[in-house]
Amino acid sequence: MQLLADLQAELPTPSFIQTLDVAKPTEAMAALRSLIREMDGVDLFVISAGTGFINPDLDWRLEQTTIEVNVSGFVAAANVAAEHCQMQGTGHIVGISSIAALRGGGEAPAYNASKAFVSSYLAGLRQRFHQLRLPIAVTDVQPGFVNTAMAKGPNLFWVASPEKAAEQIFDAIRKHRRHVYVTKRWRLVAWAFKILPDWLYNKL
Repeated sequence: MQLLADLQAELPTPSFIQTLDVAKPTEAMAALRSLIREMDGVDLFVISAGTGFINPDLDWRLEQTTIEVNVSGFVAAANVAAEHCQMQGTGHIVGISSIAALRGGGEAPAYNASKAFVSSYLAGLRQRFHQLRLPIAVTDVQPGFVNTAMAKGPNLFWVASPEKAAEQIFDAIRKHRRHVYVTKRWRLVAWAFKILPDWLYNKL
């Protein structure tokens, strides 16, 4: 919160900060709608709240927290964003998914599944706006490992700096891309995930 306040003090134009807990969807939706009104409209939504745990023992508390934040919390924010964009007839919704969305993961089943949900939900919104013939962009961002607290596990590779990841995400947003892997080299892993047979993937 202090970092946001520091950034706000540096900006030459008016800015707004609103704290909300996406694990409490009803309250979060109300807070987001209030922020939209305070800002007199929003053209770009970037939904990046998420959590995840290495959970080989399937501790229910960890699985539940992942679902509450990554699924229920994401849909709450995306629902408000879609409602607003559809009402004004334009806008851009960006969701931060993960390369983990492409296949299930035994070390973190809920995390991989929740990110698959995010990508599928974004695809659904994109189809919805297309059918409504509304010029609303939807971008699915699927990062690999980025050097933040979310990067967990002993076998990390191709770990991007937050700055490099942010640059590539910004570029995808600016170009209204439908989908982007971050960093770009992760498209190779995505390709492998998609073609590996189950018997081989399950040995990884």
